[in-house]
This record gives sequence, C-alpha cells and structure tokens, in this order.
Amino acid sequence: MKPLIPLLLAASLTACGETALLDVNDGIGPSPQLPAPVKTALPTVNIAPAVGWPENTKPKAAPGTQVQAFASGLDHPRWLYLLPNGDILVAETNAPPKPEDGKGLRGWAMKKIMARAGAGVPSANRITLLRDADHDGVAEMQLPFIEGLNSPFGMALVGKDLYVADTDKLLRFHYEPGAMQISGDGHVVTELPGGPLNHHWTKNVIASPDGKKLYVTVGSNSNVGENGLDQEQGRAAIWEVDPASGQHRLFATGLRNPNGLAWEPRSGALWTAVNERDEIGSDLVPDYITSVKEDGFYGWPYSYYGQHVDERVQPPAPEKVAKALVPDYALGPHTASLGLSFAEPGGLPAPFERGAFVGQHGSWNRKPHSGYKVIFVPFDSSGKPSGQPVDLLTGFLNKQGKAMGRPVGVISDGQGGVLVADDVGNVVWRVSKAP
Repeated sequence: MKPLIPLLLAASLTACGETALLDVNDGIGPSPQLPAPVKTALPTVNIAPAVGWPENTKPKAAPGTQVQAFASGLDHPRWLYLLPNGDILVAETNAPPKPEDGKGLRGWAMKKIMARAGAGVPSANRITLLRDADHDGVAEMQLPFIEGLNSPFGMALVGKDLYVADTDKLLRFHYEPGAMQISGDGHVVTELPGGPLNHHWTKNVIASPDGKKLYVTVGSNSNVGENGLDQEQGRAAIWEVDPASGQHRLFATGLRNPNGLAWEPRSGALWTAVNERDEIGSDLVPDYITSVKEDGFYGWPYSYYGQHVDERVQPPAPEKVAKALVPDYALGPHTASLGLSFAEPGGLPAPFERGAFVGQHGSWNRKPHSGYKVIFVPFDSSGKPSGQPVDLLTGFLNKQGKAMGRPVGVISDGQGGVLVADDVGNVVWRVSKAP
C-alpha cells in the first residue's frame, strides 16, 4: 500500500481525473441534466488553494449593488445570525477532532485536500458579536459573545432563549436584549450525532414561526455510506426538536448534507440547501435547494434526484428509491451550496427583490471549478423558484485559480443589506444598494 501514498498526495494537491463535459449551468434549475456516472481509479481532485485577500481587494458585486467589509480579522467565520436589536452573531468555527474520519489512505488524502482548501485550521469554538451602532455598514464593535463551544454553527433566538447547535449537542442560553456577552455552559436540549467519526460536522438550527419547534440539520457520516449504514443513525436528516423536553423525531431524511434552513415568506414552507454526493464525475451530482416535506425521503444514499440509483451503495433498497422525492431546484454539481436566506422587503434592488440568496463555498471534486460565489434564485408569487439564478457576489477566485475567499453563511441584516461570511478571507462582507 505504501506506493499509493505519493500518488494520493499528488492527487490531493493537483488537478487530476476526468473533466466536466457539461457546463455547470446545465446542472442548474428544476430539471438539471444528469449524465451517466463516471468511474475513475481516483476521484477528480481540483482544489482552489486558499490564499486570502490581498490588501485593498474584495469580491465583485452585481450591477446596482456594492460590497464592503462589515467585519474583518475574524477566525474562520462560517455562520451568521441577526438579533432583534440589529446585532450580528457570527460563528467562528471549524471541524472538531474526528480521528476515525481520518483513518486509512482515503481519510489521509481528504485531510490534505481540506487543509489546502483552507479548512485545516483549529476551531476557534466561539460566537462573536458584531455591532454597527451608527449604521454605516461597518461593525465598530467586535466582541466575544459565547466562548468554549464545540464547533458551533447554527443559532436561533426564541424569546430570551438563544439556541446554539454545537457539533454534538443543541444548547440553550439565556439572552437579555442588548447583551454583549453570555457566560456559562448552556443547557443541553438534546444530544446530536457527533463522536470520533463525524464526517459532516456542521449542525444548523432554525425555530418554527411560533417558536414551539426547532429544526436541526444533521449531515451524513460518509459520502455514500462507505463507513457502514450503522454509522448513519439519525444522520442525513433534518430533526424536529421539542425545545421544552428535548424529544426529537426525524422530520425529513435522505438529505446527504443539509446546511441552510429558511422559511419561504409567501408559502410558509421550510427550505433547505443540501450538498449532494461526490466521486461519480464532474457533472454529478448537483447540489440543490428544496422545500422540505414532512416525513419526506430525498434518496441518500441509495439514489439521487428521485430514482437515479447510486450503484455504489450495497445492498440496494429499491423500496426506498421508489419513495425518493425530487428536489425543487438544482444549484450545479459540486458547488458546495451552504448558506440560504430569503430576500426581505426594502433590501437590494431588482432583480434581487424576491427569492433566495445562496452561499456557494466552492468545489474540490470538479474540473473546472464550480461555486465560489453567492447567487440569487428568483421566486414567483407562489413561493417557488422561477428562472435562472443571478450572480450577486463573485470574484472569490483569482486568475491563478486560487481562493482568496469562500462564501458560507448568508443573511439579510435588517438594514437593507446582505451579509456574507467568508471563512477563507476571515471577513464578513456586506452587499448593499449602490448609491
């Protein structure tokens, strides 16, 4: 096995494998093109090495908008939350120790890939408060808000209860309006799947409009079940949690790695952004956003986009495949679509008035690259996607194909702007209407 190590290292640091035959736009929309899977001896690896932003540079905003740094000098900012008083919470976080996920040659190679892509730094395990008291679009206060967490990600406030989704538990903290710091360990509402094998570690949380239920995303523990389906208990799912008792049930399943959660303002439906599977070619499988059906099954690991069977998964489950739902809207293969937020009234100008913002973290398993931008998916008056996406924020890759930044969480800031967490640039960007 030793001769494979240099080969895998080379694969992890340079582009290799097959090349896309379709344009990334062919994998976007309600009916994406889904060619036959491609089998290769080694997965296609095309990393955009993380280099950060050179001085006095920034992403490119869409016509009619402008972008500036809302906060900088952060430590791997990934997720954002708007408090009622206008303060912004940012989760400065990265993967927790997960020794079982790094075993073997495949695990070793994936560690090299993630480190080169900017995901190899230790987690700050902190939520930071950003305050723009004078509303000039720049946070003049940047304060530690909650420290000593365990790879925190999602946040949700219900009354004076602030919920934080750590990688292995859902926590509740008491929050007083305007508070600039919270101390203490927090109350454990419920344990979440974590442990030494914790492949998709991010956990997001959103409250129902009436605050009586919480919905928590739990990604899979593998790409397509290669670690054994016994390791997938409670995973690849969205949980519905009773915040009073901590009791939970699986609200929707078969979602390989759901991250973004948001309520569509017209239909009232819950929507999620999902990362689909890798290693069957540059053109497969498109990530997606979809409305979440109660008790719905979305195919993972047995199939994708309804009844498209993934033959790598053994034994097959034709009875489950027959029930697999087709997602609402594809976002392109390997775009790593994470952040999800619906436009609010009085925000950005046309065409960004009605629809969803999506933060696309960017590919590693596609040649050429895909993602590395923030897009806007227009929605119609019935609360469904309508038409092709529009780029909001681009320019995260330089001319050499290196990543100056990678967008993750996206939210409206309540002041007419859209905030974007950039975990390679260590910046929160603010997009607003151009003067």
